Amino acid sequence: MFSKDTEKLETFLGANSHFRGELEVKGTLRIDGRVDGTLKAECIILTETAYVKGDVTAKKIIVGGKIEGNLKAQELAEIKAKGRVFGDIFTNKFSVTEGGEVNGKIEMKMDQTNILDFETKTKEI
Repeated sequence: MFSKDTEKLETFLGANSHFRGELEVKGTLRIDGRVDGTLKAECIILTETAYVKGDVTAKKIIVGGKIEGNLKAQELAEIKAKGRVFGDIFTNKFSVTEGGEVNGKIEMKMDQTNILDFETKTKEI
């Protein structure tokens, strides 16, 4: 289900684990258990058994479980078929698989480096 990102998995919170507080990780973080607090990493994977109550911030966020909080993904927020998000999503790219659920607003901002400004030039007569 998450094979592409689990190849570089660096931190893992198991299914029978419960964490409270702020967790900041360099690299990829996979959550199978419960978190009450904030998460920050380069990539965050919430599997089908994951439950997070708090905000999540990363370049890429994949939600297969349940989250009650806001998602802030610099590159991509992806909601899988059994994923449930109860909060707002702020991202550049958004993907939701059929069956995935979002209860909140989704705000997508374009990467400003890709916007070209064309000036119109007028001819003098």
